Amino acid sequence: MFDLIVRGGTLADGRVCDIGIRGDRIAAIGNLGDATAGQEIDATGDLVSPPFVDPHFHMDATLSYGLPRINASGTLLEGIGLWGELKQVMSQDDVIARALQYCDWAASMGLLAIRSHVDTCDDRLLGVEALLHVRAQVKDYIDLQLVAFPQDGFYRDPTARANTIRALDMGVDVVGGIPHFERTMADGAASVTELCEIAAARGLMVDMHCDETDDPLSRHIETLAYETRRLNLQGRVAGSHLTSMHSMDNYYVSKLLPLIAEAEINAIPNPLINIVLQGRHDSFPKRRGLTRVREMLAIGINVGWGQDCVLDPWYSLGTADMLDVAFMGLHVAQMTSPQDMRTCYDMVTVNNARTLGLADYGLHVGARASLVVLDAGDPVEALRLRASRLFVIANGKVIAKTPRADAALAIPARPASVRRRHKVG
Repeated sequence: MFDLIVRGGTLADGRVCDIGIRGDRIAAIGNLGDATAGQEIDATGDLVSPPFVDPHFHMDATLSYGLPRINASGTLLEGIGLWGELKQVMSQDDVIARALQYCDWAASMGLLAIRSHVDTCDDRLLGVEALLHVRAQVKDYIDLQLVAFPQDGFYRDPTARANTIRALDMGVDVVGGIPHFERTMADGAASVTELCEIAAARGLMVDMHCDETDDPLSRHIETLAYETRRLNLQGRVAGSHLTSMHSMDNYYVSKLLPLIAEAEINAIPNPLINIVLQGRHDSFPKRRGLTRVREMLAIGINVGWGQDCVLDPWYSLGTADMLDVAFMGLHVAQMTSPQDMRTCYDMVTVNNARTLGLADYGLHVGARASLVVLDAGDPVEALRLRASRLFVIANGKVIAKTPRADAALAIPARPASVRRRHKVG
């Protein structure tokens, strides 16, 4: 007897099986035959997937687009300045309300784990307190990791260091930084060193906004790789964005990639935002800023797509849909072979779960019973269609349902309905 059985679903590897759930755990996978359950879901022909994971987001800023004004230039630096203006007028209740609305969007999309940076360059730590409240409120259906992020520079902002440490003392999970925004390259490197030392002393993970610039001489990922090995932080560190690598010469990159791999640093490109914010100072040819995704994957680096922004000072669009993120990523990275597209699906599920260090993630006996049933036959079809999430299950409970995306046609002598599903090969 199970509490819930998902019957006949297709897993990402092509296996067709039933999944039996008791409480908040997967209790059985296989042919469950005549087994009974309090609730059953018929997933015949549908993709059953572990939940989506976003390793890079800014939940304190989300859904604030147009407040107090719009980013006219579309640049990263104006976005940072605009965020500084917004911080002066927003309230804690406002941050909580926007973040909870976003979490509702995320849950409906099967996005059940999010790592969000939260600005610590605010003596009130208003955003930190707000997102700690949100983390507690959504814990039954979303794993929300928080990164202490000195948005205006760990050294550049006069109180950022003290406030970042205060945020960690309050229970923020991960140590963040933005070395390329410090006043000098030397200050940026020193900030990487000190922030990694703080993380090592506290037993925490690290996630740096690293080299989010078009400058091919930005070298902070090199420093991050060095400090990761020096402090034995392998596997606990992420480099986010890494857009400068798009502009670096191939000889230097051939040296850099093995350093990143040896340090077991996780890489987080954010394709929607990287291609919008980077190259703004170019005429033509215009750089698009996405880091060297294929090359990193080829050398064994764990790479996962991040969303970064939705309706905020840096980005005027977004839906909380990680399939949108992966869909854009596979285009910009030119990852369009069947195997590459399956890898892109992994990059918003299992790869990102590895970056976040999520325990009990996945579809196996004993794992947490969080999964998604999609209106698609396989991961490639899910990406092509940005498939509807027919059912979202979090910790053994159905928390969202979406109808199939079928259309009724009023065309004479044609089928009465059309489905966009199409098996290739």
